[in-house]
Amino acid sequence: MIEKRQFYINGAWVDPIEGTDRHVIDPSTEEACAVISMGGAADVDAAVAAAKAAFPAWMSTPVEDRIALVEKFVEIYQRRNDELGAAISMEMGAPIDMAKASQAAAGSYHAVNFLKAAKNFDFFKPLGDHAPNDRIAMEAVGVCALITPWNWPMNQVVLKVIAAAIAGCTMVLKPSEESPLNAMLFAEFMDEAGFPAGVFNLVNGDGVGVGTALTGHKDVDMVSFTGSTRAGIAISQNAALTLKRVHLELGGKGANLLFADADEQAVKRSVRRMMENSGQSCNAPSRMMVERSIYDRVVEEAAEVAANTKVGSAHESGRHIGPVVNEAQWTKIQGLIQKGIDEGARVVAGGLGRPEGLNKGYYVRPTVFADVTNDMTIAQEEIFGPVMAIIPFDTEEGAVEMANDTVYGLTNYIQTQDGERANRISRQLRSGMVEINGNSRGAGAPFGGMKQSGNGREGGTWGIEDFLEVKSIAGWTEA
Repeated sequence: MIEKRQFYINGAWVDPIEGTDRHVIDPSTEEACAVISMGGAADVDAAVAAAKAAFPAWMSTPVEDRIALVEKFVEIYQRRNDELGAAISMEMGAPIDMAKASQAAAGSYHAVNFLKAAKNFDFFKPLGDHAPNDRIAMEAVGVCALITPWNWPMNQVVLKVIAAAIAGCTMVLKPSEESPLNAMLFAEFMDEAGFPAGVFNLVNGDGVGVGTALTGHKDVDMVSFTGSTRAGIAISQNAALTLKRVHLELGGKGANLLFADADEQAVKRSVRRMMENSGQSCNAPSRMMVERSIYDRVVEEAAEVAANTKVGSAHESGRHIGPVVNEAQWTKIQGLIQKGIDEGARVVAGGLGRPEGLNKGYYVRPTVFADVTNDMTIAQEEIFGPVMAIIPFDTEEGAVEMANDTVYGLTNYIQTQDGERANRISRQLRSGMVEINGNSRGAGAPFGGMKQSGNGREGGTWGIEDFLEVKSIAGWTEA
């Protein structure tokens, strides 16, 4: 049993003030793999006080020096990438190969992109030729509470911590209690890289305890949260009492528009993208909207791809999906599959229960529903599991209307070989991101959504900007 009861506060590993034990469960086996401490308000106070004390010196540290520390961090991270992957695989169920190559590697990918953005970022600049004595200073927001999820844990930790550090902010990280071990390794990397005491702090806990204490804390200037829309609303309400800035990256219910001229790989590509990470991605293309003339063929092909998607232990090598993160999530997914059946959708692959031969572990059958209407629960609620809904459409206008008929607005997808149509629809879809024909967003592209998918953007230049205030200075005199 791994024991990780301490928190990282003010440059040292310290015992909790209000710690209570919590077991970390391996979702592949349903057995405890580690024990951590869950902190309380006193632990939050200590971490915030350390961050507040460190802020003036860190904000005034030349950006070149902050960048140099991040470069050291990246070297350490890449050297220990596989340790991170092993921790992620064990605690949240990503298959070990995927955990090392995608889950863990996503962190260094984003960090490198932040370095590129930072080296070209103008933190102090003239307003314009019309105002020769005006300057615009981009300055750190202050002390930041960073709350990250379990589904892509290191991806989200790096998107927040490294952007905040480059911007000159100090911070307290609360990783998900479902997947805390990778974040504690991350704290070791920050320490080894030589970040000054108090710049980065880590306190484990749940949302009700540590999360609430952080988001309502009078000395926290900004909250950056990734997680459910329900939790995002609660955080916004709590943070509003102190008028702090709140950045939210929340849920999604991505529409994937397949037109009759979609390329021959479009269906396979779409289903595999849906099932990746066992469907536990906020930007999953969970609503496949299909032009009616190809509907029957697409349903058949999608069912075949899902049926051939292998499910297995996260500890085994190979191309397969692992379990979902915990029993509560498994039960929720089963309930939504049953809801789809009850509301009249047709199961063409998967369905209720565990896959054959897997009687222990939180495994879900890769499931595809056909004959779904956009008002059904499975078309409107984020399932966060390997469950896809297929909906027919007749016209381009109708497809766009259906795609936008959701409270979410994170990522939508378009599959067509008509470039003009793809461009036109991409401007009509109400989402923060659109991907066409399987093209992934480029390095440093902003990640974030509209509506109840949140606000703000992560990654690259936009990610750094989210941790900066804009100061306007008039009457500046050049030395």
